[in-house]
Amino acid sequence: MKISVSFTLLLLLGAVSAEESNDYQLPFPQDIYIALEQMTASLDQQKADMRLLQRETQEQVSQLKTEVDKLKQQQQGRQVAFSASLSAGGPAVTLGPFPSAPTLVFAHVVTNIGNAYNPNSGVFTAPVRGAYNFQWWVGAFGNNGWGSGSWLVKNADQLFMAYEQQAAGFMSSSKGMTLLLEVGDIVFIRLQANTAVFDDPGHHNTFSGHLLFPM
Repeated sequence: MKISVSFTLLLLLGAVSAEESNDYQLPFPQDIYIALEQMTASLDQQKADMRLLQRETQEQVSQLKTEVDKLKQQQQGRQVAFSASLSAGGPAVTLGPFPSAPTLVFAHVVTNIGNAYNPNSGVFTAPVRGAYNFQWWVGAFGNNGWGSGSWLVKNADQLFMAYEQQAAGFMSSSKGMTLLLEVGDIVFIRLQANTAVFDDPGHHNTFSGHLLFPM
């Protein structure tokens, strides 16, 4: 009787031990390998996504830089203003009268924003299409034989003239006008034939212009 009871207890204990061992059984090594492979694949995908994002960001930065450079160039092209006098301030000089009508070269440049005015030729070249305003002043000492006059010329067209004539004393005149210019149009001042201009450190003869607005 004792032997049978002890055998029964041993069987019960064995069953309990087997169940407990099943409850605390560790995962198989192959499950760990699968999890590691999944984590590695996820990290690789994240790295690829980051590289793609970096390339896209660099492309966007490059595009923005190009657009900013273009805007700067456009802005610089829209900043146009100049002012120059006939004499640089040296000895007094009288030009003319001449039988022809030469271009007046205003060599003493005070302002030349945009570098559209050429002090070597006296010619202004429009850098952008737009409305421009010009002013010019001419003068000389009076003489019964001639006056003092000059034309504003656009390309080959004489447009407005400033002219004055008197017997004695200093005579001067001025004009101003607004022009619609295309890119590459030129504007300059042409001395009227058989007239004269006088300049000294007082800068009596000047030529100025600026861009009002682009179009």
